[in-house]
Amino acid sequence: MRKYFVTGLLILVPLAITLWVLNLIISTMDQTLLLLPEAWRPENFLHVRIPGLGVILTLLIVFLTGLATRNFIGKKVVKLWELALARIPVVNAIYSSVKQVSDTLLSSSGNAFRKALLVRYPHQQSWTIAFLTGTPGGDVKNHLQGDYVSVYVPTTPNPTSGFFLMMLKADTIELDMSVDEALKYIVSMGVVAPPELVKKSLAESAKSSV
Repeated sequence: MRKYFVTGLLILVPLAITLWVLNLIISTMDQTLLLLPEAWRPENFLHVRIPGLGVILTLLIVFLTGLATRNFIGKKVVKLWELALARIPVVNAIYSSVKQVSDTLLSSSGNAFRKALLVRYPHQQSWTIAFLTGTPGGDVKNHLQGDYVSVYVPTTPNPTSGFFLMMLKADTIELDMSVDEALKYIVSMGVVAPPELVKKSLAESAKSSV
Protein backbone atom coordinates (compact mmCIF):
# COMPACT_ATOMS: atom_id res chain seq x y z
CA MET A 1 0.00 0.00 0.00
CA ARG A 2 2.77 2.45 0.97
CA LYS A 3 4.67 1.64 -2.23
CA TYR A 4 1.63 2.50 -4.39
CA PHE A 5 1.06 5.73 -2.48
CA VAL A 6 4.69 6.84 -2.95
CA THR A 7 4.54 5.93 -6.65
CA GLY A 8 1.40 8.03 -7.04
CA LEU A 9 3.08 10.97 -5.32
CA LEU A 10 6.14 10.69 -7.57
CA ILE A 11 3.87 10.95 -10.60
CA LEU A 12 1.37 13.56 -9.41
CA VAL A 13 3.56 15.98 -7.42
CA PRO A 14 5.81 17.00 -10.36
CA LEU A 15 2.73 17.27 -12.60
CA ALA A 16 0.86 19.42 -10.06
CA ILE A 17 3.84 21.73 -9.51
CA THR A 18 4.36 22.06 -13.28
CA LEU A 19 0.69 22.98 -13.81
CA TRP A 20 0.82 25.43 -10.89
CA VAL A 21 3.90 27.19 -12.30
CA LEU A 22 2.37 27.34 -15.79
CA ASN A 23 -0.86 28.75 -14.37
CA LEU A 24 1.13 31.38 -12.43
CA ILE A 25 3.08 32.41 -15.55
CA ILE A 26 -0.03 32.53 -17.76
CA SER A 27 -2.01 34.48 -15.14
CA THR A 28 0.82 37.00 -14.82
CA MET A 29 1.13 37.43 -18.59
CA ASP A 30 -2.64 37.83 -18.91
CA GLN A 31 -2.28 41.05 -16.92
CA THR A 32 -0.79 42.64 -20.06
CA LEU A 33 -4.31 42.67 -21.52
CA LEU A 34 -5.07 45.48 -19.07
CA LEU A 35 -2.75 47.66 -21.16
CA LEU A 36 -5.31 47.56 -23.97
CA PRO A 37 -8.21 50.02 -24.07
CA GLU A 38 -11.28 48.41 -22.53
CA ALA A 39 -13.08 48.33 -25.89
CA TRP A 40 -10.20 46.35 -27.43
CA ARG A 41 -10.02 43.66 -24.79
CA PRO A 42 -10.86 40.18 -26.16
CA GLU A 43 -13.60 39.37 -23.63
CA ASN A 44 -15.63 42.38 -24.81
CA PHE A 45 -16.11 41.11 -28.37
CA LEU A 46 -15.65 37.36 -27.76
CA HIS A 47 -18.03 37.50 -24.76
CA VAL A 48 -15.87 34.91 -23.03
CA ARG A 49 -12.56 35.10 -21.20
CA ILE A 50 -9.87 32.90 -22.76
CA PRO A 51 -6.86 32.30 -20.48
CA GLY A 52 -3.53 32.61 -22.24
CA LEU A 53 -4.30 35.41 -24.68
CA GLY A 54 -2.05 37.63 -22.59
CA VAL A 55 0.85 35.30 -23.40
CA ILE A 56 0.47 36.12 -27.10
CA LEU A 57 0.33 39.85 -26.36
CA THR A 58 3.39 39.63 -24.05
CA LEU A 59 5.45 37.77 -26.66
CA LEU A 60 4.33 40.26 -29.32
CA ILE A 61 5.36 43.22 -27.14
CA VAL A 62 8.78 41.63 -26.45
CA PHE A 63 9.31 40.86 -30.16
CA LEU A 64 8.27 44.33 -31.34
CA THR A 65 10.42 45.97 -28.66
CA GLY A 66 13.44 43.97 -29.80
CA LEU A 67 12.68 44.72 -33.45
CA ALA A 68 12.24 48.46 -32.83
CA THR A 69 15.42 48.84 -30.79
CA ARG A 70 17.66 47.13 -33.34
CA ASN A 71 17.76 50.15 -35.63
CA PHE A 72 19.50 53.51 -35.15
CA ILE A 73 16.40 55.40 -33.97
CA GLY A 74 15.44 52.67 -31.52
CA LYS A 75 18.92 52.60 -30.01
CA LYS A 76 18.80 56.38 -29.59
CA VAL A 77 15.44 56.14 -27.80
CA VAL A 78 16.80 53.45 -25.45
CA LYS A 79 19.88 55.57 -24.73
CA LEU A 80 17.76 58.62 -23.92
CA TRP A 81 15.51 56.47 -21.74
CA GLU A 82 18.51 55.13 -19.80
CA LEU A 83 19.94 58.64 -19.38
CA ALA A 84 16.59 59.78 -17.96
CA LEU A 85 16.52 56.86 -15.49
CA ALA A 86 20.13 57.60 -14.50
CA ARG A 87 18.98 60.94 -13.08
CA ILE A 88 16.66 59.25 -10.57
CA PRO A 89 18.83 58.06 -7.61
CA VAL A 90 16.98 54.97 -6.35
CA VAL A 91 15.58 53.93 -9.73
CA ASN A 92 19.03 54.22 -11.30
CA ALA A 93 20.58 51.84 -8.75
CA ILE A 94 17.86 49.23 -9.27
CA TYR A 95 17.70 49.57 -13.07
CA SER A 96 21.48 49.45 -13.60
CA SER A 97 21.85 46.37 -11.38
CA VAL A 98 19.02 44.49 -13.07
CA LYS A 99 20.30 45.49 -16.51
CA GLN A 100 23.81 44.22 -15.77
CA VAL A 101 22.46 40.89 -14.55
CA SER A 102 20.10 40.49 -17.53
CA ASP A 103 22.85 41.45 -19.98
CA THR A 104 25.12 38.85 -18.43
CA LEU A 105 22.53 36.08 -18.36
CA LEU A 106 20.73 36.72 -21.66
CA SER A 107 23.43 38.15 -23.90
CA SER A 108 24.84 35.69 -26.41
CA SER A 109 28.31 37.06 -25.67
CA GLY A 110 27.99 36.53 -21.93
CA ASN A 111 29.82 33.76 -20.03
CA ALA A 112 27.35 33.32 -17.17
CA PHE A 113 26.10 29.82 -16.52
CA ARG A 114 27.96 28.51 -19.56
CA LYS A 115 30.00 25.96 -17.56
CA ALA A 116 29.29 23.70 -14.62
CA LEU A 117 32.12 23.42 -12.11
CA LEU A 118 32.98 21.25 -9.14
CA VAL A 119 34.27 23.32 -6.21
CA ARG A 120 35.13 22.75 -2.56
CA TYR A 121 32.35 24.31 -0.46
CA PRO A 122 31.58 25.06 2.35
CA HIS A 123 34.86 23.47 3.56
CA GLN A 124 37.83 21.61 2.11
CA GLN A 125 36.38 18.16 2.79
CA SER A 126 33.17 18.66 0.78
CA TRP A 127 32.36 19.36 -2.85
CA THR A 128 29.42 21.03 -4.57
CA ILE A 129 28.37 22.08 -8.06
CA ALA A 130 28.82 25.72 -9.07
CA PHE A 131 28.44 27.74 -12.25
CA LEU A 132 31.10 29.91 -13.85
CA THR A 133 29.90 33.51 -14.08
CA GLY A 134 33.06 35.25 -15.26
CA THR A 135 36.20 36.74 -13.74
CA PRO A 136 36.58 39.36 -10.98
CA GLY A 137 36.76 42.91 -12.29
CA GLY A 138 37.17 46.48 -11.15
CA ASP A 139 39.07 47.21 -7.97
CA VAL A 140 38.35 43.70 -6.68
CA LYS A 141 40.77 42.27 -9.25
CA ASN A 142 43.55 44.55 -7.98
CA HIS A 143 43.37 42.97 -4.52
CA LEU A 144 43.49 39.36 -5.71
CA GLN A 145 46.76 37.61 -6.47
CA GLY A 146 46.50 34.73 -8.90
CA ASP A 147 44.08 33.50 -11.56
CA TYR A 148 40.63 33.86 -9.99
CA VAL A 149 37.19 33.09 -11.40
CA SER A 150 33.73 34.18 -10.25
CA VAL A 151 31.33 31.35 -9.48
CA TYR A 152 27.73 31.05 -8.35
CA VAL A 153 26.91 28.27 -5.89
CA PRO A 154 23.15 27.56 -5.99
CA THR A 155 21.18 26.16 -3.07
CA THR A 156 18.99 23.05 -3.13
CA PRO A 157 16.18 22.61 -4.09
CA ASN A 158 15.78 26.29 -5.02
CA PRO A 159 18.70 27.22 -7.33
CA THR A 160 17.55 30.84 -7.66
CA SER A 161 19.16 31.58 -4.30
CA GLY A 162 22.79 30.90 -3.59
CA PHE A 163 26.23 32.33 -2.96
CA PHE A 164 28.64 34.35 -5.08
CA LEU A 165 32.27 33.34 -4.60
CA MET A 166 35.65 34.22 -6.11
CA MET A 167 37.95 31.21 -6.23
CA LEU A 168 41.31 30.27 -7.68
CA LYS A 169 40.75 28.68 -11.07
CA ALA A 170 43.12 25.88 -10.05
CA ASP A 171 40.72 24.98 -7.21
CA THR A 172 37.82 24.35 -9.61
CA ILE A 173 37.12 21.35 -11.81
CA GLU A 174 35.21 21.82 -15.07
CA LEU A 175 32.49 19.17 -15.38
CA ASP A 176 31.59 17.31 -18.55
CA MET A 177 27.89 18.11 -18.26
CA SER A 178 25.58 20.82 -19.57
CA VAL A 179 24.19 23.59 -17.39
CA ASP A 180 20.69 22.05 -17.69
CA GLU A 181 21.95 18.67 -16.49
CA ALA A 182 23.76 20.32 -13.58
CA LEU A 183 20.61 22.25 -12.60
CA LYS A 184 18.51 19.06 -12.68
CA TYR A 185 21.10 17.36 -10.51
CA ILE A 186 20.99 20.23 -8.00
CA VAL A 187 17.20 20.62 -7.91
CA SER A 188 16.72 16.86 -7.43
CA MET A 189 19.21 16.95 -4.52
CA GLY A 190 21.42 14.45 -6.34
CA VAL A 191 18.63 11.97 -7.12
CA VAL A 192 18.52 12.66 -10.88
CA ALA A 193 22.06 11.85 -11.97
CA PRO A 194 23.36 13.24 -15.28
CA PRO A 195 23.45 10.69 -18.17
CA GLU A 196 27.26 10.40 -18.05
CA LEU A 197 27.17 9.55 -14.35
CA VAL A 198 24.45 6.95 -14.98
CA LYS A 199 26.54 5.34 -17.75
CA LYS A 200 29.60 5.20 -15.48
CA SER A 201 27.53 3.67 -12.65
CA LEU A 202 26.13 1.00 -14.99
CA ALA A 203 29.60 0.25 -16.33
CA GLU A 204 31.00 -0.11 -12.80
CA SER A 205 28.09 -2.39 -11.85
CA ALA A 206 28.70 -4.54 -14.91
CA LYS A 207 32.42 -4.87 -14.06
CA SER A 208 31.70 -5.79 -10.45
CA SER A 209 29.22 -8.50 -11.50
CA VAL A 210 31.79 -10.20 -13.77
